[in-house]
Amino acid sequence: MSEELAKLMQRYVDGDASAFETLYNTVGPQVRRYLLRMARDPAVADDLLQITFLKVHRARSSYIRGAKPLPWIYAIAHRTFLDEARRRRRARVRVAATDTMPEIAADLHGREAATAPEPSDQAMVAKVLEALERLPENQRQAVTLIKIEGKSMAEAAEIAQTTTGAMKLRAHRGYQALRKQLAPIAEDAR
Repeated sequence: MSEELAKLMQRYVDGDASAFETLYNTVGPQVRRYLLRMARDPAVADDLLQITFLKVHRARSSYIRGAKPLPWIYAIAHRTFLDEARRRRRARVRVAATDTMPEIAADLHGREAATAPEPSDQAMVAKVLEALERLPENQRQAVTLIKIEGKSMAEAAEIAQTTTGAMKLRAHRGYQALRKQLAPIAEDAR
């Protein structure tokens, strides 16, 4: 049997399409049973069998002439099963309908905006607005859209016609510049 399979595989490697059909019909049921024992799900085993023979087809040029094809095909089937098992373990868990996390508004000190004390000093508000005006245009726009208007990073990026990553960077740099400008004022207020 092994010698017949080797000749059949040789014909397939040489381009005989009917040899593949015979090889599949001969070896397929054995490989499927193996995959079924591994996967324990008939539908998954059927899918893995198809993927295995697709890989056999793609790798047929690397088959060593005269070698026993059954161990080679089983090795491909085993690796295919392992790849599928790893893929299933790495499956991403979604916590929401969208991929973005909600933005939580925060004040200049990093406290959640809902818990931050309301500014009572109009002079302080004026100084913050002056500091905001001194920021470069793209940083001012980012801080205004995200912190003052309450837009998400994605919404702000769309308005500014840039990427979310660029918007995050602009906002971060704007926050840093504001903290630096307002540090002396914050020290006086304490």
